[in-house]
Amino acid sequence: MNHERSGELYDRALSVMPGGVNSSVRAAIEPFPPFAERGDAGHLIDADGNRYIDWVMGLGPLLLGHDTPESVQAEIQRHASQGPMYGMPTEIEVEHAEFVARHVPSVEMIRFVNSGTEATVSATRLARGYTDRKKIVVMQGAYHGANDSTLVEGDIEERSPSSAGIPAAFAEHAIPVPFNDGEAARKAFESHGDDIAAVLVEPILANKGIVHPVDGYHEMLRDLCDDNGSLLIWDEVITGFRVGGLQCAQGKFGIEPDVTTFGKIIGGGFPVGAIGGKEEIISQFTPSGDVFQAGTFSGHPVTMAAGLETLRFAAENDVYEHVNELAEQLRTGLTEILAEEAPTYTVAGTDSLFKVIFTREGPDNLSGQCEGGCQQRTECPRFDDCPKTGADVAAAETDRWRRRFWPAMKERGVFLSQNQFESQFVSYGHTEEDVEETLAAYREAL
Repeated sequence: MNHERSGELYDRALSVMPGGVNSSVRAAIEPFPPFAERGDAGHLIDADGNRYIDWVMGLGPLLLGHDTPESVQAEIQRHASQGPMYGMPTEIEVEHAEFVARHVPSVEMIRFVNSGTEATVSATRLARGYTDRKKIVVMQGAYHGANDSTLVEGDIEERSPSSAGIPAAFAEHAIPVPFNDGEAARKAFESHGDDIAAVLVEPILANKGIVHPVDGYHEMLRDLCDDNGSLLIWDEVITGFRVGGLQCAQGKFGIEPDVTTFGKIIGGGFPVGAIGGKEEIISQFTPSGDVFQAGTFSGHPVTMAAGLETLRFAAENDVYEHVNELAEQLRTGLTEILAEEAPTYTVAGTDSLFKVIFTREGPDNLSGQCEGGCQQRTECPRFDDCPKTGADVAAAETDRWRRRFWPAMKERGVFLSQNQFESQFVSYGHTEEDVEETLAAYREAL
């Protein structure tokens, strides 16, 4: 493949943007990232005309693929043509809020914002304002956006900010515990329960290689929060309207959080975030409450139209059946390939998420393993070896994945997420032929 044009664009970008990018994960590709020119259904065409089967899908927002259905595009164009924005409320905001509240079990009221980061920042502020407490329990290695309250590393006893520019005092109020470690969560509440405002957790660890919860983990967190007067916040920025369909992951797992953060699909490919939950809690945002939250572009009419029409289209056109079936074919096929080519590696994912984690150890006998992605079944022969925490994923062969495997897949026309940790997504624009070609590429590259 020729990448001359992308190389020239990257040279220009290095002169005017730090690292040549506007989001650091995009620079993970070496020696430079290909620059996108356009999308086509489940495919991506770069600036040099190279075509890829795209499993990144904008890092998740493109449930319908790159080709926006006519009904969705018409609504986007209609609202764009009426004026860019107003600084006033619009009917489409109300309609979108009503749709989300009607379908997501825990959402009675919602506040739209402009990004997943803004959603988690606002949610943590809301939890502290509502409970009059300071501390937030987070999962080690989890990512909740560029949020000063959650960019933390360490453990219950000793922690520090994970980024320069964040005062050390901020980390005092974040308590990192390993995902799937119930004992660590209980210990956090034993030590700090009277000052824990909330537990902030993804239903599936989806920014660290895709890690499924072990049986009973989320029920345990729900009970801990109830017993201690803390809020349970689910970060569904990635899983929202992808895992569990219109009910999101909370519908799939049967857990009702107090507060949910959204992003990605809820905006139909445009910048978006949202905080939803019980009316008693969400109404604490200004102007009805005392927790300040505002934004010039919040509830932008074009974003609201794109998000609402995307979800309406998904509801009326068997979108979830299509994407989930294709992803199941991918995960099942990958499981069969790994059994022959790389038996220690782990297939992860659920619904329309998938990933291969380059785990270093595995069982001698794979009989009875999870066939469609790791589900943390205790009877699975991989149970003791499959990743259960962010640290487990980080301990995998992440350099091999990025430096050897990713380029090999790119040269075969398959575009995967930029590192071992980011999720990969199936869209309505993908086909069975895309799945077959991708499985063939995996077999060759592995």
